Amino acid sequence: MTEPTVLDYVKSIFKDWKSFTAFVRAWADRADTTQLVETSAPQPPTANHQPPTVDHQPPTANDQSPTSFPWRSLLAVSLALIAQRSFEPPTQSAMLGAPLYLAAFALALWAFARGEWTPATLPPAEVKKDPLSVRGFTFILAILFSAAAFVAMSGNTFTASNLTIWLVAIVLHVRAFWLKEPQSAWKKFADGLANFKWDRRAALIGALVLTIAASTLFFRLYRLESVPPEMTSDHAEKLMDVFDITQGKYSIFFPRNTGREPLYIYLSAWIAGFTGISFLTIKIAAVIGGLLMLPYLYLLGKEMGSARIGLLAVAFAGIAYWPSVIERFALRISFYPLFVAPTLYYLIRGLRRQNRNDFILAGLFLGLGLGGYTPFRIMPLAVVAIVIVYLLHVRDKQTRLQTSLWLILLALTSFVIFIPLASYAAENPDMFAFRALSRLGSVERPLPGPAWELFLGNVWNALKEFNWNDGVIWVHSIPERPALDVVSGAFFLLGVLLLLIRYLRSRHWADLVLLLAIPLTQLPSILSLAFPAENPSLNRTAGAIVPVFLVVAVALDGLVSAFGSEKKRAALGWALVGILFVLSFQQNYKLVFHQYNDQYRASAWNTSEMGGVMKQFIATGKPADNVWIVPYAFWVDTRLPPFWAGEPGRDIAIFREKLPATTLVSGPKLFMVALQDTDTLAVLQALYPGGALTHYISLVDQNHDFWIFEVP
Repeated sequence: MTEPTVLDYVKSIFKDWKSFTAFVRAWADRADTTQLVETSAPQPPTANHQPPTVDHQPPTANDQSPTSFPWRSLLAVSLALIAQRSFEPPTQSAMLGAPLYLAAFALALWAFARGEWTPATLPPAEVKKDPLSVRGFTFILAILFSAAAFVAMSGNTFTASNLTIWLVAIVLHVRAFWLKEPQSAWKKFADGLANFKWDRRAALIGALVLTIAASTLFFRLYRLESVPPEMTSDHAEKLMDVFDITQGKYSIFFPRNTGREPLYIYLSAWIAGFTGISFLTIKIAAVIGGLLMLPYLYLLGKEMGSARIGLLAVAFAGIAYWPSVIERFALRISFYPLFVAPTLYYLIRGLRRQNRNDFILAGLFLGLGLGGYTPFRIMPLAVVAIVIVYLLHVRDKQTRLQTSLWLILLALTSFVIFIPLASYAAENPDMFAFRALSRLGSVERPLPGPAWELFLGNVWNALKEFNWNDGVIWVHSIPERPALDVVSGAFFLLGVLLLLIRYLRSRHWADLVLLLAIPLTQLPSILSLAFPAENPSLNRTAGAIVPVFLVVAVALDGLVSAFGSEKKRAALGWALVGILFVLSFQQNYKLVFHQYNDQYRASAWNTSEMGGVMKQFIATGKPADNVWIVPYAFWVDTRLPPFWAGEPGRDIAIFREKLPATTLVSGPKLFMVALQDTDTLAVLQALYPGGALTHYISLVDQNHDFWIFEVP
């Protein structure tokens, strides 16, 4: 009999849950635990002995015996959750969290090695030979119409004629390259509906989908009109642009305040036709952007292994604090992940299926995204990087050739969509590039240090944003806390580890692409070299929402699979995910509707209360033109109260030296003055001895009080 080794002893203890519990019982009874050791005697070689084959895919949870229990995975999750909890403010402790995370990683690696906790198998690649065909005459027409659209778009104005030319150019371009597929997506969808059977499994899936949808809509719409409660100067700029559209000014690029792209502004203007021009209007537009991203997040999950990954990604992104606050802040930020998701989906699917049409669709969404939010301008670079990663992993010359050609087609397609902004950029290159260059270079201020040091420091700070510190910008984040909640943060790091290990083992390009998509979409923040204090920021890294929650879902999906497919065990796995979802929901609710809302309310100026004063003045039949606010350093934006009062497009500022001119205005008058501005009060009392001075007591706090001086 072979003498047992220490390794045999350890392996026998931790072989499975049954062996471990047997050891614990024996140890508690002070029995001889060496009797539990199993030794492996060397097998004599046989004539027919064949060396084992090497499987590049790790074993899955389904390969386990029915009696195994994923205790390693559960222990890894428990330690990771405790570690991430220690990263929560106000008592953040890296000294406690880092060792716990290392222990969690070690257990996760062990679970991976035993085939207990592994990411879902990626969908198989398809090999297709592209005919490299093009409808020549249609393509020539597309070039001509594209050139005509570029010229017609000069002057930074959309017109009926140049829009028509541009849309014709898009249709012709797509028609020139589109390949007819054997079965359209709509035909597949219709066939799926025709063959659908309602059974217990379908009912459970339906209930799950409805729960996810209801939770997401709750987080995005609940108290939308009041969380957050106030506007800032950024909102004034957006609302003034919306007001311009309603007055017939159809700009291609909106140059106010360093400029902004048109899609969000035009969507807001359309919504304003139903809601009026208000804070709620631009909030709704931002929420629509966030909600439209979620179907593509689901589809990306399917590309990364299964529909379950897609559902889990949508579920945890739908209730997350990060996307919720950037949408509620009501700027263009949500349009970054909105277009990242479909661009990545069609690109990754196109690479896997070797399908030209997917590249055309990726180009369409890439071009549209360039009209959404400035940080999306990093996506052309990200697309090229992803294709390079793919080409480095394939050996077939035909595949490499047609992929390279399709990348050119993707770029050409995106440019056709980009034509209006390209025309503006050609006429106004400084204005179009100013915002990006002011952060990247020394256009606005000199770099505060060597560029390479700033870049590396920004990379490190950006990578920490998910689990440690999301920056200091209070308007769209809770400063200096993780961008993810405890549950999502823990599963994000575990998911990164599992994907990285699987990539090192199997070298599948999709794993590396998903991991690289995170820093690539963070680059707009990382490249803030002139203003490194602005990095990280939840707005310029918002595109990372897409790959980050996919990684979270990959880890969660692997945990569910670790329980096996037997009904009771599978139900236990889903129950655990349900508990984690509830914990995530609870924390994110507190973050969004209490902590974020309270800090925002205390930090923003109470222009809504000033708008209420103005509205009440107008409601008594007094003229809106006779309401003024006297500007004061670091006080309110005087364009905002009129929007609250239902009088958009006004700036009611009047500087102290201009006050004597108001004596020439007939009728009752109302002035609002900062609490500290006693000099202005003295001027008003001298001009209007019969005026009434009132101390307005804010509902926020005494720091938000102001003076009302009313002239009868």
